[in-house]
Amino acid sequence: MTCRVDHNDNTSLQWSNPAQQTLFFGDKKALRDNRIELVRASWQELTISISEVTLSDEGQYTCSLFTMPVKTAKAFLTVLGVPEKPQIAGFTKPAMEGDEITLTCVTSGSKPAAEIRWFRNEKEIQGAKEVNASGKTFTVRSTLQLQVDRNDDGVAYTCRVDHVSLTPLSHQVTEVLEVHYAPRVEITHSLTLPQEGQYLKLECVSKGNPLPDPVLWTKDGGELPDIDRMIVEGRELTITSLNKTDNGTYRCEASNHLGTSSAEYVLFVYDPNALEQTGPDHAVIGGVVAVVVFITLCLIIVLGRYLARHKGTYLTNEAKGAEDAPDADTAIINAEGNQAHAEEKKEYFI
Repeated sequence: MTCRVDHNDNTSLQWSNPAQQTLFFGDKKALRDNRIELVRASWQELTISISEVTLSDEGQYTCSLFTMPVKTAKAFLTVLGVPEKPQIAGFTKPAMEGDEITLTCVTSGSKPAAEIRWFRNEKEIQGAKEVNASGKTFTVRSTLQLQVDRNDDGVAYTCRVDHVSLTPLSHQVTEVLEVHYAPRVEITHSLTLPQEGQYLKLECVSKGNPLPDPVLWTKDGGELPDIDRMIVEGRELTITSLNKTDNGTYRCEASNHLGTSSAEYVLFVYDPNALEQTGPDHAVIGGVVAVVVFITLCLIIVLGRYLARHKGTYLTNEAKGAEDAPDADTAIINAEGNQAHAEEKKEYFI
């Protein structure tokens, strides 16, 4: 801390602490505190330093020039409380899938109160914050409530403490979760259309914690055939040269202390010669069937439209008296003469 004057008539400068205790009067040390040292003393300047600053050093310091009257200048010293490195508590490894766990991050000694931020891997998540005062400093606590599943296994939860005294750095601590869960199994295969003589590899992909090892291979509910062409290495089942005797349902099973899971693969071995002979025929037959179906649908549509347009009833009642006429002329005369009593012709068209 430096105190300067422009004009001084050989009067000493003095620094006093917030308790109004004299630290230095000119170049003379007045307070026995090894942390306080003289940097420079003259008629125009008095500079002192304080090392290993503590919160008790905070307050208003006074520089005095003992003229008549006494002249003073004041400076307020603010001391930041640096937060301690955080700690994560409340988690015991390993957790079981479905468990509810609590992660608590705590840091003490900050002034002003520090900020705590949580990250799940790289993504920030929100926790429940609590601040408690302890003298001039604060203890900050943030809590996460989690129901863990297999997706949390191996996930890093990081608690980061941000504070003005740490800029641009920050304190942080990371907890990597370990979650145990029952296995899940699926079978992958190297061929989409297995043919006689080909090489087939089946792999039992199992995920679980603890990792299921080894896995169990069976065929049609029993043990695998004892033949040289069928090889089991770890999670892989290899058939070096397929034939029709290999047809069947292959099952892979994996277990750990939390459960058992299985998957099945149905193998049908095709004759490559039969595939070559029947392949084109099937294509031709499929094309012909498609054409026939299309033509049939067109005929049905045309016939339906024709019937809809010509549907109706036509009714004619001839004039009475024409039935008994001996010839056509007489019939006409009788019909015409009897028009008054004849029924009218009626036509109905729908």
